[in-house]
This record gives sequence, C-alpha cells and structure tokens, in this order.
Amino acid sequence: MLAGVSSILLGLAFFIFIGIGLSIYLAVIWQIGARRAAATQSAPDALKTFGWPEACLATALVLFLLLNIFASFGRSPIQLTTRDLTANFLLTTFIVVFVAAVLKLRGIDVDSLGGFSKMSAKRAVSTGIILLLAATPLILLAEAITQGFFGGGSSRQEIVDLFNSSQTIRQRVMIIVLAVMVAPMAEEFIFRFFIYGVLRRYFGVAIGLFFNALLFAAAHNHLPSALPLFVLGSCFTLAYEWSGSILVSMTMHTLFNSVQLILLAFPDLFQK
Repeated sequence: MLAGVSSILLGLAFFIFIGIGLSIYLAVIWQIGARRAAATQSAPDALKTFGWPEACLATALVLFLLLNIFASFGRSPIQLTTRDLTANFLLTTFIVVFVAAVLKLRGIDVDSLGGFSKMSAKRAVSTGIILLLAATPLILLAEAITQGFFGGGSSRQEIVDLFNSSQTIRQRVMIIVLAVMVAPMAEEFIFRFFIYGVLRRYFGVAIGLFFNALLFAAAHNHLPSALPLFVLGSCFTLAYEWSGSILVSMTMHTLFNSVQLILLAFPDLFQK
C-alpha cells in the first residue's frame, strides 16, 4: 500500500514539475511576443543583420546537414576511432570559423548580434541553469512519450552511444571535451545564432523556431531521440530569443551534455 501511495505522490510531483516548466516557457513565449510587437511599432534597429548572402550560406549549411542525415539512413554503425573524433572537431571548427569570417567581411557585428557582451558570464550561467531546470520536465515528458513508441531504454541520446562505444581513455577524454566544450558552443553558434537567425529574419520567430528545432533533432541521426531533441532545441531557441544572448543557450547545452556524461560515468549511483 505504501508503494502505491509513493507512486501516486511521485506521479503528482512529476505533473506539478511539468506544470511549472510549461508555465515558465509559456511566460517566455508571451514576453517574446510582447517585445516583438513593441519593436515593430518603434524605430527599426540600426544594427546590421543577416541578408541574402547569409541566407545563401545558411541554405548551403542546411543542405549539407540534410545530405549527412540522408546518407546515414541504412548505414551500418562504424567503429569509433580517434581519427573520426579529430576529423569531427576540425570540421566543426572550420564551419564556425568560416561563418564568422563571412559575417566579419560583410560588416556584421557578431558580438552585438549574438548578444555575447549583453550579459555577464555569471548571469548567463544562472539564467541557463533556471531555464534548463524548467525545460527538464518537458524533455522527460517527451522521453516518456518516445519510450511508449520505441520501448524502454531505446531513446538514448547520440552522445550515450558515442561514449559507450569508445574503447580507450583517450577517446573518452576527447568525447568529454567535444561534448562539454566544443559541441555546445559550435552547435549553438551554427543552429541558434546563424541558421535560426536567418530563418527568423525571413520567416519570423515561430517558423524559424520550428524548422530550426526540427533540423537540430534530425542532425543527431537517431530517430528514437528525435522528439526529446526537438523539445530541447526549442527550449534552447526560446532561451536565446528571450535573453538576447547566445551565451544562455550555450550554457544550457553545456550543462545538459555534462549531466549526461555524469550519468554515464556513474551508472551505479544514478539508476535510469
């Protein structure tokens, strides 16, 4: 009987947790809408934003990502090597540097447009922690729905399979560096700052958010994780749009990946 009561209390707490997270993000969405409505009535911002050259570059990046996604279908899993990790790091770094260089040549102020200097690191971290905590019940709900379709334990993030398939300490260290430092900064710069920025410029916030989160989920090449990743990508985008600083979504991404690695490193302490 006590076990049944505990289950009911846990279920009730989970639904309350979901309600709190949903309320926070609904408030974020409302504030974003209010700000943009006020902005359309005021003088346009003098800051130079994305134009057709950036739209062409973003289209090329999206096509490149789609080609990789389609190429992964039906492909047997490859054995992870240090060379693969190094190549992935170099390619990601090249894309970020290339996009930043193009924007610089175009006279676009990346710092101001991405809000890198808009808030302090302390405030970005604290805001990211709060918004990630609010996003957690929504991600867990998406995970529960996914497991209902694919079975328990099947909706694992890409990083889980990558970490588990690593064979050496050196590979695991490289994965940790990529997951905690490189991937959050690079993916947020590419997906949220650049691709979403272009989509928002030409299609608006709602359409930009939807397609950006969809692309973010698809780019991880793991169908059972698609819905949780879509929710996660949407929360990242809302955090960036609301705060005006890409540092907030970078913080959230870093913390999310760090938690996953901690869960992997101490499986006996944290039951699934």
